[in-house]
Amino acid sequence: MDAEGWLNIHRIAHILGMHSNATMLYGHIENYNHRIDHMEKLRALQDQTGGFNTFIPLKFRNKGNDMSHVAESTIIEDLKLYAVSRIYMDNFAHIKAYWPMLGRQSAQLTLSFGVNDLDGTIDDSTKIYSMAGSEEQHPSLSTTELVALIKQVKREPVERDTLYNVIRNYKDMDLSQMASSPLYN
Repeated sequence: MDAEGWLNIHRIAHILGMHSNATMLYGHIENYNHRIDHMEKLRALQDQTGGFNTFIPLKFRNKGNDMSHVAESTIIEDLKLYAVSRIYMDNFAHIKAYWPMLGRQSAQLTLSFGVNDLDGTIDDSTKIYSMAGSEEQHPSLSTTELVALIKQVKREPVERDTLYNVIRNYKDMDLSQMASSPLYN
């Protein structure tokens, strides 16, 4: 499907009251013009419908695929992209970093470059990222670990649902209490 088809499906979903997320694979064969064009199309649709919950840049990883000869983006390049996304995509309430692709420390850094959501749900899709050379070979974080990761960079961790309604705020929660509870591990 081409870009216009994809955008039209999301336009219809948004008109029907459904929310969706928007992604962008970056750091492979595109240039800055391609990235801005991609973001501009998403930004324009968001202006029309307001139906996107979040924008998620996804870092290209070059291991285990036919594009292993393509150099990966640097952490500086990653952080620039997140910062530009936050400024340019000002009509998106959330910019998400997918920590298994970036690594834990790099994901922490993104929280100072416009990101306000770290994806913490780990399922079978992470096998693909591990095979592609993600920073994490077996990516998983317990709730306690994810909360600690966020608190270490002086941000407020909250658990939220798909529509960004707050389920639980961890701001004042003691990590030692969390560590001893099977609910959070």
